[in-house]
Amino acid sequence: MAGPLAGVKVVHLASLGPGPYCAMLLADLGCEVVIVDRTQPMTVSVEQGRDPRRRGQKSIALDLKKPQARVALLDLVQQADVLIEGMRPGATERLGVGPQDCLAINPGLVYTRVTGWGQEGPLVQCAGHDINYVALSGALLAMGTPGEPPPVPLNLLGDYAGGGVFVAMGIVAALFERERSGRGQVIDGAIADGVGSLTAAAMGMLAAGLWGPRGTNVFDGSAPWYRTYATRDGGFVAVGAIEPQFYRLLLKSLGLDPGRWDREDPRNWPDMSATFARLFAAEDRAHWESVFGATDACVSPVLSFEEAVHHPHHAARRAYVRIGDVVQPAAAPRFSRSAGAETAPPPPVGRDTDAILQDLGRSTEEIAALRAAGAAA
Repeated sequence: MAGPLAGVKVVHLASLGPGPYCAMLLADLGCEVVIVDRTQPMTVSVEQGRDPRRRGQKSIALDLKKPQARVALLDLVQQADVLIEGMRPGATERLGVGPQDCLAINPGLVYTRVTGWGQEGPLVQCAGHDINYVALSGALLAMGTPGEPPPVPLNLLGDYAGGGVFVAMGIVAALFERERSGRGQVIDGAIADGVGSLTAAAMGMLAAGLWGPRGTNVFDGSAPWYRTYATRDGGFVAVGAIEPQFYRLLLKSLGLDPGRWDREDPRNWPDMSATFARLFAAEDRAHWESVFGATDACVSPVLSFEEAVHHPHHAARRAYVRIGDVVQPAAAPRFSRSAGAETAPPPPVGRDTDAILQDLGRSTEEIAALRAAGAAA
């Protein structure tokens, strides 16, 4: 099998952050993804030929400032179902490959714009990164210890959850709608919008009077039964005993009397937190794994990336795979009938340039001329 989206052709104008992750998700689902890399590759944190976000895809290197390269891109677009771009608003229009240009030659195209701030509003031309979008959503201030600066939630919340995942969902929805209308459309995928959507539950609690300042909420790490604790060996455990029955089991496993520790009164929280911290700090992480491992107390070891790969549960589910020489998360979610084939390693920049140009009908001489002009590499 080749995945549930086998046959869907995607062109990704190489970008940073959410764009590559969105392209990876689509490739994992079976899409044929062509990355249009720059002839002068962008500075990235991971070498392109080892970046898991490029797995299962092809790469053509074009200089879109040159007319010959733009013609080649538009030829690709004419055959595509989806185009993904992550430039600032107006940039693709100036290059001659904006939504109007592309939809004019391919009315069924799903033209996907993934940015931080979106296509309209006072910040659209401002630079930004994950932490900025999360900050303006209200989510960042809700995290961390009262009186201290909010922690940085990696770039998982903005770039990948609010950006890449939401945009991939939008693309699949637009492809489904196209089956009925026969028409493509433009998707305005803003990370700031996606992160805002992720705060729906908290906003509902706020409206109901159930969400207060940092340090007073169950899910912000203030509640003693929903936070992390240090262990004797420098490790940590995560406690998530929300439901009453799980909370009682947590107390019993710690040797505490459930009748003594009333958690409904927040005035008890400081004493409870200090007691839990003292108990967890008295033993190594492995000890608590043995105590809680097979119970419903909702206590888990806080693992490193390296440890996560080898955890028995992940190993049983084959949740991590080795592609090339890089261990990485396997495709998710899983399908009973249309699971994808084994994923190919990520391509170095321009690996498939000649093959893709040949598929577009370019002769050997024309490809050589594109290279000589610096339009392709």
